[in-house]
Amino acid sequence: MIPAVRAASLPPMSADAVDRVRCLEEVVGRCPQVVVETDHLIHAGMYARTIHVPAGMVLTGALIRVPTIVIVSGDCTVYAGEESIDLIGYRVLPGGAGRKQVFVTRTDTDITMLFPTPAGSVEEAEAEFTDEVGLLMSRRYQDLNQVRITEN
Repeated sequence: MIPAVRAASLPPMSADAVDRVRCLEEVVGRCPQVVVETDHLIHAGMYARTIHVPAGMVLTGALIRVPTIVIVSGDCTVYAGEESIDLIGYRVLPGGAGRKQVFVTRTDTDITMLFPTPAGSVEEAEAEFTDEVGLLMSRRYQDLNQVRITEN
């Protein structure tokens, strides 16, 4: 049997922690914005969305209301609840429902979030994972989305 080890995770956040992210989001929103392309995949009852975040960016996310798996490839810090976590290299993390993260990238970083869903469209999947769909760049810049939906 392989022993379990304690590793980084993205836990649910307290209301105070979410409010701190919202305050940062307001400040960051006044700065020049970089548009980030979103690659969507719906396959085998799963939805995955991947963004490529350039180095030197501060990215605030929508409030995630479902548990997910988050895959990060790069060098960044993520504010996750009551702590900040440095992520270097390739990491696969459990993400709890009720989190609103901040990522600060030191190198170009790819971030993928995935979860099981019955959704048949990107819009349905996005509405399932957040009530803040208006904050998603994939909604504001739909021409930059890459979408793949399979029959399986």
